[in-house]
Amino acid sequence: MNRLVSLQQWESQPSFTAARNACKMCTPLGACLAYAGVEGCVPFLHGSQGCSTYIRRYLISHFREPMDIASSNFGEHAAIFGGEKNLITGLTNVIRSYQPAVIGLATTCLSETIGDDVPRLLREFRISHSNGDPLPHLIHTSTPAYAGSHADGFTAAVRAIVAELAEGGQTDTRLVNVIPGMVSPAELRHLRELVQSFGLTPILLPDYSDRLDGPSWAEYQEIPGGGTPIHDIRRMGCAAATLEFATDDSTDAQTAGTLLNERFGVPRARLTAPIGITATDALCAVLEKISGRPIPPELTAERGRLVDSYIDAHKYVFDKRAVIYGEADLVVALAGFCVEIGVKPVLCATGGRAGSLIGPIKDMLSGRNDECIIREEIDFEDIADVAEQAAPDVLIGNSKGFKLSQRLGVPLLRVGLPIHDRLGGARLMNLSYRGTQQLFDRLVNTLLEKAQNANEVGYTYL
Repeated sequence: MNRLVSLQQWESQPSFTAARNACKMCTPLGACLAYAGVEGCVPFLHGSQGCSTYIRRYLISHFREPMDIASSNFGEHAAIFGGEKNLITGLTNVIRSYQPAVIGLATTCLSETIGDDVPRLLREFRISHSNGDPLPHLIHTSTPAYAGSHADGFTAAVRAIVAELAEGGQTDTRLVNVIPGMVSPAELRHLRELVQSFGLTPILLPDYSDRLDGPSWAEYQEIPGGGTPIHDIRRMGCAAATLEFATDDSTDAQTAGTLLNERFGVPRARLTAPIGITATDALCAVLEKISGRPIPPELTAERGRLVDSYIDAHKYVFDKRAVIYGEADLVVALAGFCVEIGVKPVLCATGGRAGSLIGPIKDMLSGRNDECIIREEIDFEDIADVAEQAAPDVLIGNSKGFKLSQRLGVPLLRVGLPIHDRLGGARLMNLSYRGTQQLFDRLVNTLLEKAQNANEVGYTYL
């Protein structure tokens, strides 16, 4: 096997100019997911019908729930002469058919490329309908897929929601904004409970925990229930603090937490997603400071059980090698978790150009693992090239890495979005002590299964 190239050697190589099996999804997909976390909101794509179909397919196959996305339905005429007529017709139809409280509008590559001035079109739409029934809130996010990833679209949409709806006022010392990023519905519910355990009142944005992981319906609901209520979003400017799970310094100026700080003076705590003991300790320390209360006994007990499980399984995970890929924030958090339990990240990769991986991960690995390669704007062909040399024991990431897992003969621990080939993506837990416990158990059992299946004896006791 060829010696693994160093980080410096790899970074000096010219980047490939085309994506082959991209390690990301399109920007408006992230925006649609964020809009789905607002009560009474209909996501709306200004572009072709195919874009909304693609996004619906991805989100439905992960969450296993209905996901309606309206479209302005570009044809040849709109692609040449502009989509103004399509947009006006589409908005009118959605308002008449759904009576939404909010329409979350995201632009696609097509409408962005031809240069539709969407903010102007929305202003004119509001003026032309000013004498009729009140219009829903019209929130616009510019999301050309060639300018970012689904994570960028998600972040931009959350900021746009706050910019449109949040208001200031007298500070409520028990109110805390939580902007967790793209996490599972189960994690959203748990985060709410965790913050409440400190005697605080959380506002989660977005909150699609009910909308994308709800019970069966007796009758079809045009707009599923759930989502962050508009009146709660209005109160976000009155919160005592904003907790934002983000690692990307380069996009701080584009986040909802930064906007709340600049516009209303709400203090912002930027945290790594709480995966692992260290990251969860940091979250609890912030909550202790805000609330003035010590960590609740039930959380202390969960932490203790997690430490005990680390001890129990240390011999199975120590010095194993992992390839980690996905959204930048998730990759950084997973890398920290791996370092904490003795697993060596040999490749940390994201398809976006976040600018946030190299610094945080280098700091985590300093003096512990100098051979790790850190790559942004990477596709799965490049990931495969590196992974073949890196000899990993496990891949950690979403379902898009399954073919690579087959090719390398290395198991895949499914984490993140999308998870198309397993059931329960909406119920997976990775955050806090409780979620880390579940993630750790899944990782250990994945490694044990690999060892068991590869042995002629097939040990029944490990």
